Amino acid sequence: MLSIIIPTLNEEKYLPKLLRSIKNQSFKDYEIIVADSNSKDKTREIVKKFNCKLTKGGNHPGISRNKGAKMAKGDLLLFMDADCIMHKDFLKNALNEIKTKNLSIAGCKVMPLSKRIDDKIAFSIYNLWILSTQFFYANASGHGIFCKKNLHNKTKGFDESIKLSEDMDYCKRARKHGKFRILKSVIIYTSTRRFDNYGRFNTHLKLLFSAFYRPIFGEIKSNIFNYKFDYKK
Repeated sequence: MLSIIIPTLNEEKYLPKLLRSIKNQSFKDYEIIVADSNSKDKTREIVKKFNCKLTKGGNHPGISRNKGAKMAKGDLLLFMDADCIMHKDFLKNALNEIKTKNLSIAGCKVMPLSKRIDDKIAFSIYNLWILSTQFFYANASGHGIFCKKNLHNKTKGFDESIKLSEDMDYCKRARKHGKFRILKSVIIYTSTRRFDNYGRFNTHLKLLFSAFYRPIFGEIKSNIFNYKFDYKK
């Protein structure tokens, strides 16, 4: 069984879209676990409406993902962000590729739910980067990471002391114990709310600097980039 783990904080606008896209999947052997960080909107009501499992999250996505994983019954985990959606054969195609390539951990290409050309170009550059580095430096975002549960446990999950790029660190550490690849058969689609709320130039610059910072100085354990995970409604 596949366990899909979704961290949430006030996600009433986006979560229903993701849950509907999961419920419409051609692959059905899954459970959905939502790790909620005390949402003040209707997020918890939505979780119950869609018959998902609910657990308490933390003040950072990595903490929430770890709490969701502890509750998971599946032997394969899928970590997703709440503002994503996927096409109906996403799970079927992804799981077939994971099985065929004998992968223990896998990331996904990501594209924006946006008609803006600059957004599409930026995400295409990101996809090219993670594809070109996958054989020697594992990178994947929390939009979509598959990982075998025994590997998740072996690596002790996400490092909860990291403030930014904990998903990248997770893949880097897990790769030491299992085969990692970026899946070619599927794409996850995500909102551009972070760029809409905090500015495209500013957000891209922070992400670019953090990508160069980590290999040189190590994981980001202080909020030096002032990167925000709480989104304006």
